[in-house]
Amino acid sequence: MNRLILSLTLIIVTLIPTMAQKKIVQPSAHGTKVTQTAGRQQLGEFAPEFAHLNDDILFGEVWSRNDLLSLRDRSLVTITCLISQGITDTSLIYHLQEAKKNGITRTEISEILTHIAFYAGWPKAWAAFRLAKDVWNDDIKGDDAKAAFARTMIFPIGEPNTAYAKYFIGNSYLAQISKDQIPFANVTFEPGCRNNWHIHKAQKGGGQMLVGVAGRGWYQEEGKEPVEILPGTVINIPANVKHWHGAAKDSWFAHLAFEVPGETAENVWLEPVTDEQYNKLP
Repeated sequence: MNRLILSLTLIIVTLIPTMAQKKIVQPSAHGTKVTQTAGRQQLGEFAPEFAHLNDDILFGEVWSRNDLLSLRDRSLVTITCLISQGITDTSLIYHLQEAKKNGITRTEISEILTHIAFYAGWPKAWAAFRLAKDVWNDDIKGDDAKAAFARTMIFPIGEPNTAYAKYFIGNSYLAQISKDQIPFANVTFEPGCRNNWHIHKAQKGGGQMLVGVAGRGWYQEEGKEPVEILPGTVINIPANVKHWHGAAKDSWFAHLAFEVPGETAENVWLEPVTDEQYNKLP
């Protein structure tokens, strides 16, 4: 019986996108009353009991108990459940749209989906990110190339990377995504921008992991051929290896940078990547 109820609930949740324009919220003394009519409009004649469960129970009672758990938090829970099940179709789009209406910001959704990735799986999170960046797309203002690039990814570009500007050729931007568990940041490079050769030194452990987010870029270890980085490309950089990374000549580029914990770890910056070296790249 419990499995039947769970299965029915999941089925109801997956049908919600057909009801995106039919939900009405009304303030009340016990929270916001959620009124849903699309179940009856869509399935009232064919499956009246199902429509009743969707409109009156799922929305009319469960979602309306927002004096006990806010609509924002219910959106967060629902998104997590759908992604964990691998449901990244129009039902997830609907709930991402509702999450935005319920107050979850672009920065918060990027953090939420990143956290989910470690528990639900990396491919599921990637699929969700592709949908989320479209839902939060209009949060980015401007018509220049930087703003246009920002709309292609869910992670924020951040602020000019002034603290490390002397170790870069061209302009870069840094957005700290998380400082907890495994700290990481989103690093954005304008076309032609690259960092200097450098080494992540450590006596034990250490190194860095890069994950391509948007655009096209390059990674190269000393003495080896360059590796192209595209969205989804994962680069594992061992400790004590001389390397550099940055954008392609004709493309903005962004990657996540994860610092791998290590003993007596430090970042040693070296000479710039010369134009001669860089211009050999496709």
